[in-house]
Amino acid sequence: MKTVSVDIPRELIYIFKIEEKDLSKAVRESLAIELYREGKISMGKAAEIAEVSRWEMFDLLGRKKIPMQYHPEDFKQDIETLKKALR
Repeated sequence: MKTVSVDIPRELIYIFKIEEKDLSKAVRESLAIELYREGKISMGKAAEIAEVSRWEMFDLLGRKKIPMQYHPEDFKQDIETLKKALR
């Protein structure tokens, strides 16, 4: 995935209550969660943006009480996973 750099206020470290080294991860996760909540991206894309597994994304969304959405992309990924598991 290609990336871009964005300047963000240093105070986010205090708002997130994290160490500076963890800021990038916290911002990626927050962005992925919000885009998913708004229905703009699928679970798979949210996990990709947050750089976590789909299961970890599922857990992050659960902790934030974000309802699950099931997109066609999610269905396709689930079918591929099942095909691999049944081989």
